[in-house]
Amino acid sequence: MKFARLAIKVLILTSIVFIANHNLFAVPKSESITIDHLMKLKKIKDVQVSPDGKWVAYKVSRNDEKKDKGFSQIWMSSVDGKEQIPLTASYANASNPRWNPDGSSIAFIGKRGADKKAKSQVWILNRNGGEAQQYTKVKQGVSEFEWAPDGKSMLLVLQDPKPEKKNKNNGKASDDEDKPEPIVIDRLQFKQDYIGYLDRRREHIYLFDGINIPTQITSGDFDDGSAVWSPDGSKIAFVSKREGDPDGNDNSDIWIVNADPKAKKHPLIQVTKNKGRDSNPSWSPNGTMIAYTTTRKPKMLWYENSKIAITKAGTGGQERIINSDYDQTSYQVRFGHKGKNIYFIPDDNGNNHLSKINIISGEISQVTQGELVVENYDISGQGVIAAILSSHYNAVEVYRVKGNKLNRISNINDKALEKVKLAKVKRLTVAGWNNEPVESFVYYPLEYKKGRALPTVFLIHGGPTAQHDTAFNDWAQLFAAQGYLVVLPNPHGSTGYGEAFSYALNAQWGVPDFEDIDKIADHLVKQGLSDADKLAVSGWSYGGILTNYVITKSTRFAAAISGASELNHRANYGHDHYQHYWEVELGLPWENTKAWEAINAFNDIGKVTTPTLVMGGQMDWNVPIQNSEQLYQALKRLGIDTQLIVYPNEGHGFKRPSFKRDRIERWLDWFSRYLKEHKKDMS
Repeated sequence: MKFARLAIKVLILTSIVFIANHNLFAVPKSESITIDHLMKLKKIKDVQVSPDGKWVAYKVSRNDEKKDKGFSQIWMSSVDGKEQIPLTASYANASNPRWNPDGSSIAFIGKRGADKKAKSQVWILNRNGGEAQQYTKVKQGVSEFEWAPDGKSMLLVLQDPKPEKKNKNNGKASDDEDKPEPIVIDRLQFKQDYIGYLDRRREHIYLFDGINIPTQITSGDFDDGSAVWSPDGSKIAFVSKREGDPDGNDNSDIWIVNADPKAKKHPLIQVTKNKGRDSNPSWSPNGTMIAYTTTRKPKMLWYENSKIAITKAGTGGQERIINSDYDQTSYQVRFGHKGKNIYFIPDDNGNNHLSKINIISGEISQVTQGELVVENYDISGQGVIAAILSSHYNAVEVYRVKGNKLNRISNINDKALEKVKLAKVKRLTVAGWNNEPVESFVYYPLEYKKGRALPTVFLIHGGPTAQHDTAFNDWAQLFAAQGYLVVLPNPHGSTGYGEAFSYALNAQWGVPDFEDIDKIADHLVKQGLSDADKLAVSGWSYGGILTNYVITKSTRFAAAISGASELNHRANYGHDHYQHYWEVELGLPWENTKAWEAINAFNDIGKVTTPTLVMGGQMDWNVPIQNSEQLYQALKRLGIDTQLIVYPNEGHGFKRPSFKRDRIERWLDWFSRYLKEHKKDMS
């Protein structure tokens, strides 16, 4: 068991273990990393292996600072890495590459033309080149699509169209046709980040042959998605919440619908009947079974490890969890090409390895090895595997996975980092809350000399359930290049260290994880690594939430940065998009006030002495700017040095390159002001 192994680490709580590179990648060279390097780094998503196993397609996203926009392209690499070809234009956004089953073309979702109001459609591009041809012309745009196994049609996931506006001018054109109308809301879940207020237009599955009007095959006041064809093309498995009010529970199930476009009716078969979350369906190669991820304890919410289950396709009620004793969360499941193994990615002690489990014996083995993070992967019908991955010292790229070897087949980020010398990263384990071992990744400045106490920056991850890992972390590298010791902690609540470690945070946000942070700081100061007068704490999302809690409980930090955070939890009920999760974890705020107030950092705001930079997106409905405004107002009223930075029209994550640059510049300036120039005894 993973948690049992952690207990052994208590014997070596003060030890620091070097991260091995395992000679998988080449290490960059000579100059320090800067913001310019960060802005040039590209992201890679959604790897797709061609049916013949000879090519790999993927999406590449980049910042264009001159146009102040982000753009995404579809690229293609040969599996030997000798050829790398951009398939779509650099200034026409494209995503979701999908190979036609015959391998002759690639379909993708994108927009073309100058019309800013144009919706995303499916386009098809010949693999040998040429102009992309528009395949769909759906008024409301396309959310998802998948080729049918015979390549002659597609399934589409479409949102219900908006009702036609009533003509108030007797057929005459009006200057007020685009005039805003009142937003009428009657749903329990009524808002969502990046979308805004929610109406009752749901997403459903359609069949489309490229010629006729798409045929709708699911309906109702439910959203349907994650749709996948059966191998013979006769059925489609999908995920939907259809029990009670879908806004009031987290009970998603796997369903099957008949995919015959000529059928007059399309009855549904409910495959899973578990009260938790069933998602990520994958058909076995012979079409007799479906694998999926499942959670069985709805009251545990995001703290529960998702398991891998299989069931007979089309019968339902014969579900079997095949990794019930595996104490890590599992996701991205899919059958191998022979149907004997199911591949998946777990959060595992700071790594994310491509792994597989035998469906009969339940034996789990790692496919990839070493200190790295696999973000996404795909398997061809012949068993060719491609993966997107990175490590501490290597930015994200595409690799072919063959046996236990990794062969890089892209060089998307080589130029951005070709001369950059990176900070060394070590693992650190200390005794935290309840004397339980807590791990961190520590980044050392390039010119670090033993025995020198350094200004130290804590970067707390979001979540609350997530993990800092061995992936390339450009922010941590940047701060280390500025001379800081950078600490990326995985306090209680983090995934990758067992379900009990994560669940310890339930209904007590800030309690165990603050103690973890405090004891990590104690250790670093005692060991002479950190300057006790030059400590900073910071984070985004839950990282900002914990930052707020830390500065209300401790005066040891010389600076803090709170990004997209909460401070007054009860004020967020009905204002953010987490109403269901709040109710399950803490109860209704007017009934269980004691639980809500027990972790409400706003109640202790008067104890803060730490200069705190506060920032967030104006249109963030994940963690709304409201609490950041309240934090700023309170700090300003108390006379604490503070600033509030609001980024117009941005959600929880930023899209505009100039704002991305501005945000990181302000982090560096704030740290510099208080960790390099400021002393605690200054009046």
